[in-house]
Amino acid sequence: MTQVRPRAAGSASLWERDAEIAAVTRALDVLCADRSSAGSLLVFQGEAGLGKTALLAESRRIAERRGCTVWSARGSETLRSVPFNVVRQLLQPALVSLRPEEARDHLGDSYDIAGPALGIADPVAGQPDPRDVCDGLVAAVGRLAERERPLVLLIDDAHWADQETLCWLAAFAQRLYELPVLVVVARRPGEVSGESARHLETVAAVAAGPVARLSALTPDATAGLTRATLGPHADAAFCREVWAVTGGNPYETVELLAKVQDSELEPVEARAGDLRPLNRSARGGELVARLEGLGMDATRFAWAAAVLGTGITVDQVARLATMNVEAAQRCADLLCTARILARPDPADARPDQGDLEFVHPLIASAVYHSIPEALCTAMHGIAAQVVTDSGRGAAAASRHLLRVHPDDDEELVEQLREAAREHLAVGAPDAARRCLERALLEPPLPEVHAHVLLELGCATLLTAPATTVDHLRSALAMPGLDGATRVDAVVRLSQALLHNDQVEDAVRTVEAEAARHAPGPARLRLQAVRFMGEVIHGEAAAPGRSQRLADLARTCTGRDNSERALLILRGFDAMTHGESAEEVVEWCDRALVDGRPAPGLGWTDTEWGIELLMMLGGSYAYADRLDRAESLFAEALRAYTTARWSGGHLALANASLGLALRRQGRLKEAEAVLRDALELAEGVGRRLHLHWSASCGLVDTLLARGRVEEAWTVAEQYDFAPPHPSTIVLPDTRCVRGRLLLAVGRTEEGINELEAAEKAAAARGGHNPVLAPWAVDLARALAATDPARAARLATDARRQAERFGTDTAIGEALRCAAALETGQRAVRLAAQAVAYLETSPCRYEHAAARIEYGIAARSSAELDRGLSLARSCGADGLVRRAEQAQSAPLGAP
Repeated sequence: MTQVRPRAAGSASLWERDAEIAAVTRALDVLCADRSSAGSLLVFQGEAGLGKTALLAESRRIAERRGCTVWSARGSETLRSVPFNVVRQLLQPALVSLRPEEARDHLGDSYDIAGPALGIADPVAGQPDPRDVCDGLVAAVGRLAERERPLVLLIDDAHWADQETLCWLAAFAQRLYELPVLVVVARRPGEVSGESARHLETVAAVAAGPVARLSALTPDATAGLTRATLGPHADAAFCREVWAVTGGNPYETVELLAKVQDSELEPVEARAGDLRPLNRSARGGELVARLEGLGMDATRFAWAAAVLGTGITVDQVARLATMNVEAAQRCADLLCTARILARPDPADARPDQGDLEFVHPLIASAVYHSIPEALCTAMHGIAAQVVTDSGRGAAAASRHLLRVHPDDDEELVEQLREAAREHLAVGAPDAARRCLERALLEPPLPEVHAHVLLELGCATLLTAPATTVDHLRSALAMPGLDGATRVDAVVRLSQALLHNDQVEDAVRTVEAEAARHAPGPARLRLQAVRFMGEVIHGEAAAPGRSQRLADLARTCTGRDNSERALLILRGFDAMTHGESAEEVVEWCDRALVDGRPAPGLGWTDTEWGIELLMMLGGSYAYADRLDRAESLFAEALRAYTTARWSGGHLALANASLGLALRRQGRLKEAEAVLRDALELAEGVGRRLHLHWSASCGLVDTLLARGRVEEAWTVAEQYDFAPPHPSTIVLPDTRCVRGRLLLAVGRTEEGINELEAAEKAAAARGGHNPVLAPWAVDLARALAATDPARAARLATDARRQAERFGTDTAIGEALRCAAALETGQRAVRLAAQAVAYLETSPCRYEHAAARIEYGIAARSSAELDRGLSLARSCGADGLVRRAEQAQSAPLGAP
């Protein structure tokens, strides 16, 4: 048991905390051992009053004695709606003294996206993805940690932290193995639900050991604390009663003993009966009664302080409580003497901390909840004005505005809309949603109502597509949205419907709106959005869709982005259906400006989204223009890395670059990039398009490398199995899954999967024989059991390949035909396949054709050439096959 402690209340909470302090000490030993030490995380959990704050204060003292940099922050019950509140507190010591150019230097590439969230930079144009902002904050804190090493981060009352901070904390915790940082988190059990609870669970899972659950003091410890506070003469019966009435809660024990001292109660058994009434006055209703006993002015001051919640200054409280500064100062002194408020420790001072803080969160909560409801609402209204007058903006005032009763206040609606815009600009859509939902309750004026619904729909698009659909449909049904604003709303609605897997509704919605417009830019944009939904997301092609798209694209010269979008869509549609590759490239080239995507269609532009450029690169990749595909996808990787966009954007960029590398036969590089893509995609969520792209690409690459068992393990681990996505994935998921099943010996299942790919291609109205090579794979699988059907499939594959016209497509069809033949016919077909594939940019397929020709022709020279190519590709399976053929007896087949 921890022995005698000083009389300070904070130290009293450290009784019987030796194990927790030892854990902190061990973590600091590792952190300070050398500059390359990995970071770690500790989580302390306990009910209110069990000493979490005192434990973090002791952690600070130990760390500072070791020479560590220590930053701390604390969640607050009344500030949970303020986005990035806790992470801003945490980083203020490092950022407040920096000039903008110094901050940019310290944060590097993270500055533009993390700076606005931290309040040190103006937002850039557009609405950032919350995931990207979170990743930017992780990178920013990582850079600061490198500068400040060894660094200790202390987060108290994490259960009351805002959701944006918890999202960052969960992501940062998973990077600690790379950083010299110790993170210590204290929280109550329960208290949170939903996303916040999930983030805290992630944090706990990363912790260096099990979550340390603080317990109440034992009777012996309570007796020791009582005697340390009141004197050694406190008798055993009195000490036992102190423990009985407080339940061993350290905070309540300290408060009770302070009241014993104030009342000059003798610590003897005869006076033990007086302890229970004294204890009641330390909390709950009795605490409120004690506050009221200090007078109405002091009560009003405490109420105002509780409403402000943070940055409590005497001047601001005086304004809010409508009293002069001199009276307010007297109230502050009185409340400090009564241990309700305290003046912050100068050693822990931070910007905007204020002159005062509540002694304990329990007191702050009790005081806040004691304010009469009507008065509390009115005080929040005044507090909003106080915050606004201080120049902190609508977003800072919004937490107060949210508490004001609806009253047809036009100005309040505009304030909340402005606050929502500020929240969206820093990547806090949930905070924006709360503001706009509250604005609707006011309600807005009729001519404004639809605009608020539109803004609400835009705010929820990334987080709640189903809710977005409802808001935007309501907005479009009202008067008020006209011209370009209405078109924007319809486009947003179609995006939400697509995200919500309502493809047909999305297409009908855009089609109906397009019919309302005369020919012109607005109608063309809507038509492009409609076709995008149909091309990417439709399992089955609408009758005549490709022809309608082709007819419309022929009228486009690429003079604006709507026309460029249609040209890209036409090229992609033609590629997926196996039309002329030469024409595919022509359509795509016409969509570029000086060989590059036009302004407004770049990788980080948001109006059209990432899909168009992904389709453009995919079209080039399967039309044998792999240099252009690689350049385009490498630019995506650079753009997202520079902008610190991670999550889904970076996952898709890696998956697409992996596709280009795989098509070129650079299999080792492709595998590495695709593994990065899959790791990023896992963080976003499974069964999404980006996750399918990464997992399918990796399985396909591992099969090409001849690592069949590893490919199967990846498929099992990452749910690469039916049901398949309705969106088009490159490469085709059914074909890759079918080839995998054949490779592991599950022939019947593999054939079934390839036949399902055949049916899907028919439903879509055709297929590209390289993108979806089900025909050649199925022909090989059926060669022994159904040679007639295999021959028909091979013939059809060759016809499709000649229609598409690339060397790769024709060469692969000839390889398939050669595999079904014997004797000299097989040799002639294999030689023709080599002739086509040696001019193809796809080295893996060329290597396979060389080796197959060498085996068929019994040519050591061809086997040597094929083996060299296979080694350069990293195709271990082909290497083994060639080496086995070389070691066979001379003349053996």
